[in-house]
Amino acid sequence: MGEHSRLIFSTAADAVLAEKLCALGVGVPGDIERETFPDGERGLRLASPVADSDAFLVGGTGSDADTLELYDLACALVEYGVHALTLVVPYFGYSTQERPSKQGESVTAKTRARLLSSIPLPDGGLRVLLVDLHTAGLPFYFEGGVRPVHVTARPLMAEAIRALAPGGCVVASTDAGRAKYVEALANDLHVDASFVFKRRDAGGTRLLAVSARVAGQHVMLYDDMVRTGSSLLSAAEAYREVGASRITALATHGVLPGDAVGRLERSGLFDRLIVTDTHPRARQLAGGFVEVRSVVPLLAAALRAR
Repeated sequence: MGEHSRLIFSTAADAVLAEKLCALGVGVPGDIERETFPDGERGLRLASPVADSDAFLVGGTGSDADTLELYDLACALVEYGVHALTLVVPYFGYSTQERPSKQGESVTAKTRARLLSSIPLPDGGLRVLLVDLHTAGLPFYFEGGVRPVHVTARPLMAEAIRALAPGGCVVASTDAGRAKYVEALANDLHVDASFVFKRRDAGGTRLLAVSARVAGQHVMLYDDMVRTGSSLLSAAEAYREVGASRITALATHGVLPGDAVGRLERSGLFDRLIVTDTHPRARQLAGGFVEVRSVVPLLAAALRAR
């Protein structure tokens, strides 16, 4: 692989992550020219020669526009002769739509994986780096010769927890879906794990129990992504009711639309919210109540491990 130059490109929304990868020496920046036409169509042009290079294309799929830009750029890179292509997808949108909950619903996580799987395969292969997916089975939605690679941000979460609670804590989950991740994180830190048990019925979702003793404890409450914050809030209320002395919210993906951060902060349940920089919105809201830690070193290590 050493004879192939390494070029790093990105969608417009995730350019800052590409710049950080370049700063770490993973590759050199590739140039893209963008143009928006009067009718709203967009033009993309690779302004750097890419033939026989190993290209890394950074871009999340948090919006339809970002997804199509990622797809168009990836196809162009293959068309113009890259040897190998790696898509670095820090945030995979629609990951909660991994199965139909009602008859006739689109399984959009699967259709987006199929879309990326239709990118032509370069001679050196096509892989997709994905960070802390909502569902463990989602990589199996990719088809053909695409090789999905899962990158976990768990080391960042452990680092943040050690800094905040050197004397110990309880690592907790918002629901059973995060149980394996939280258990692994607790094992990394040699602390107890706690889980909230919920029941969904016609009347909605009810919290039934908390699995560990948390009275007087600093609770580190984790969810893979935070959107409106409802899951974090309901779980935090349960932990506060059973005596948690302090609660810190953690999530890999800070989607945080609208006033989600204000809602979490005004609740008075959390001392802070810790997220990573996988989503543009998290980077935009960094500071004060929101602490943002970068996944770029983890992505760099995964890219070097090819």
